[in-house]
Amino acid sequence: MDRRQQKTRAAIFKAFGVLLEHKSYHNITVQEIIDGANIGRSTFYAHFETKDDLLKELCKELFDHIINSAIDCSHTHGLYSDDSAPESVFCHLLQHLEENDHNILGLLSCESNEIFLRYFKDSLNELVKTQFVSQNRHKNTLLPEDFLINHISGSFVEMVLWWIKGHMKHSPAELDQYFQAVIEPIL
Repeated sequence: MDRRQQKTRAAIFKAFGVLLEHKSYHNITVQEIIDGANIGRSTFYAHFETKDDLLKELCKELFDHIINSAIDCSHTHGLYSDDSAPESVFCHLLQHLEENDHNILGLLSCESNEIFLRYFKDSLNELVKTQFVSQNRHKNTLLPEDFLINHISGSFVEMVLWWIKGHMKHSPAELDQYFQAVIEPIL
């Protein structure tokens, strides 16, 4: 994808994100997205077949970026000026959320948040599986792996919602400690 296409795609994502902060996903029209991005209808459809495709691509881009950044601690976005990246992938993930890259917190708490929460949880499933359940499982070996993955991912998403609703009073390190205390006995 060339730079012009990347800029157009970014403008579409930005316009869509702004609309999502103020309106339900189902009430947003393609025309509103086109107007917000200042592009033509054919340009929109050259990038996305439908509004649903736009939503899927936005979620994929946001959550893949955040999850991959959390896994790859060398990808710090300048978060760690003293070279003290956290050992916990969950703490790293929380720090990226706190940084609010691409207004992800607005999307997770907007009127249409159930859509984003589902994508967020689905993205977390692979992280939980590879970083925790497959490697560290010593207890509850009779429980199905997919049950544990679903439980841990769901718990993390609910914790993030609790954090957002509480105006993020706790630091990512504190939340990580709380979360580790809850999931450690399960694994």
